[in-house]
Amino acid sequence: MVAVSLKKKKKTRNHATKPEQTRQPSARLDHRKNSRRYQKRAAARRRRNTIFIMEIVLLLILAVVLFFVSKLSKIEKTKLDMDKIEVNEDISQESQKIMKGYQTIAMFGLDNRSNGNLSQGRSDVIMLANINNDTKEVKLVSVYRDTYLDTGDGIFQKCNAAYAKGGPEQAISMLNVNLDLNITDYVTVDFNSIIECVDLLGGVDMEITDDEASLMTGYIRELNELTGNKAENLTQGGTYTLNGVQACAYARIRYGGGDDYRRTERQRTVLTAMVKKAQQSDLTTVNKLINEVCGDIQTSFSNAELLALASQVFQYSIGDTTGFPFTKTTRVLSKKTGDVVIPCDLSDNVKELHIFLYEDSAYTASDTVKQNSEKIVSDTGFKSGDGH
Repeated sequence: MVAVSLKKKKKTRNHATKPEQTRQPSARLDHRKNSRRYQKRAAARRRRNTIFIMEIVLLLILAVVLFFVSKLSKIEKTKLDMDKIEVNEDISQESQKIMKGYQTIAMFGLDNRSNGNLSQGRSDVIMLANINNDTKEVKLVSVYRDTYLDTGDGIFQKCNAAYAKGGPEQAISMLNVNLDLNITDYVTVDFNSIIECVDLLGGVDMEITDDEASLMTGYIRELNELTGNKAENLTQGGTYTLNGVQACAYARIRYGGGDDYRRTERQRTVLTAMVKKAQQSDLTTVNKLINEVCGDIQTSFSNAELLALASQVFQYSIGDTTGFPFTKTTRVLSKKTGDVVIPCDLSDNVKELHIFLYEDSAYTASDTVKQNSEKIVSDTGFKSGDGH
């Protein structure tokens, strides 16, 4: 019997007839993208990128905040003794509700040349800055510094004496008690710092009358001597770009130039022009301006509150400006009291003030304001309808 070898043939592939099926790169990539593992890794990368971007943004914000805080640290901060701040408790609930839609800030300008102390001295400028929280419109009211009001403890005299008697607390209380306001914050500035600010802004444009040009001469000479500047006098009226000394001299004109009424109007005009010019300035100029003015400011606002106000500075718009009292007269009451501005009468003027600031046409004077109004009529003899 013949043995047959049943050796298994090795199967070989025919490469010519059946080519190898290789996976293309795009196919492999699609497969990877569709895998759960790949998707998890991609999501993780996206999260890392997002976190990195957020970190950069936060660092930039922190840098900006630190920049402003470093500037704000130059401002003198004071904590008001709120127990000394008086507010009339008999203001109507409706008027109190309306006032909550606004922020009313007391602004005082001191002639700080002699003592360098922003907590003492008679306030050369008294203003109310009223911010509409919704529209960001800012209205300015100059309270004539010689207005005959209760300056504290029932003593009626020129209202600018309040700051000298009891600092910002008494000055704020004077405004609250006589005008039915609820002011809790203030800013005091050395009014002479206006010189440096205007110069940094490149001057402010003003239309000057012949009389004003003549009256500015004495103030320019005085300010040149105090500051070492060499500002020129104006020979005649016209439209000028005033430098710092000239603008300050213009804002200080009082006697012969419309007395305190026109004087406060000029102050508001200069302040408004400065705000508009600052809003149009580049960051370098704004930085220089902040450096210059911060050392001449005292305020009750904290750094956080100042930052909140500063963050909206380009949203603010200066609205109407006016002076208080609206209806008034002047009279020398005594040698001690001197020439005062008399509201005719106080209650009527305060009502007009609330309409101007808060559009509160339903406002009625509190009993405290009515009593002060009666006291002023008794002391001066001038009542409602007697002024102009």
